[in-house]
Amino acid sequence: MLDTTPLRAAYRALLDAAATVTSSGDRAAVPPPGEWTADQILAHVALVNAATITAVSSAASGAITSYDNRTALDTWTIDRVIALAGGNTGLRNRIRIQAEALCELGGAMLSTTELDTPIPTLLLSNGIVLVDQSMPLRDLITGLAEVEIPGHTQQLLAHLP
Repeated sequence: MLDTTPLRAAYRALLDAAATVTSSGDRAAVPPPGEWTADQILAHVALVNAATITAVSSAASGAITSYDNRTALDTWTIDRVIALAGGNTGLRNRIRIQAEALCELGGAMLSTTELDTPIPTLLLSNGIVLVDQSMPLRDLITGLAEVEIPGHTQQLLAHLP
């Protein structure tokens, strides 16, 4: 069993930051070169969540899986997710539901053996390969709580005037 308390806290902080940026009225502001808008950040997080839910579900079903975040970095895909979710409010709702699912699926549901399942993983950021090796499923989940979600929370807060 994995304690998902830190993951819940990370998502709560992200969603609070997203709401704060939205209420500031500055979420659609043009970001500095190389940075994403608030909606693009949220769509990226929704895509990362979907990939993680897929990996967790696959491990729980005994299916072979891998984890590759390149789709979550693709701007066309990000813009499509924004449109499909109906914009900022829809993205925040989607992330809230995904967070609930990940905390339930990635917590008490999985056995130690499932959490230790090695997942071939490719993680990129800004064109740089961060991970290109198998890693335990538990590390994908804890990585969300410790690095991915807090990093995007800070990205969102940087949009505040």
